[in-house]
Amino acid sequence: MGDIKLYRRRYIPDELVYLKDDIILKIEDGIIVTKWNVLKPGKDFTHGISCYFIDEGFKISRFFDDEDKPLYWYCDIIDTEINENTYIFNDLLIDIKVYDNGFVKVVDLDEVGAAIRKNILSREMVAAAVERADRLLNIIYDNRFCEYTEYIDEVL
Repeated sequence: MGDIKLYRRRYIPDELVYLKDDIILKIEDGIIVTKWNVLKPGKDFTHGISCYFIDEGFKISRFFDDEDKPLYWYCDIIDTEINENTYIFNDLLIDIKVYDNGFVKVVDLDEVGAAIRKNILSREMVAAAVERADRLLNIIYDNRFCEYTEYIDEVL
């Protein structure tokens, strides 16, 4: 797994970051599990574990504070570009937070609006993002989220 390179592309702000310090814990059948520390200190969380579901179009992460206490699940809607051993995870802006008490919050929809107005995301990308977010929300509401979080739970 040492020659696999992971990148995160954000559209707002526009950046492509090489995730050189992320540790790949597992890779199989369109699923990659990584362990990481925050790139920029100062957040309420300091590290986490993420599971990229490449074919599903989303990433599910467990965020932890500096005392290793789990805070919440954070889900990014993504699109993945694969070129040999390089993966670029494009953040499609819609995010979903899932708290342990069952509360669910969709965030960053304002960024989607800004991306549409500024022609940063194509109509097809926005449609894909909304469809993937809807599918993930239905998984959460149907109490099937644990089928996805188990990939992270098994490495904890």
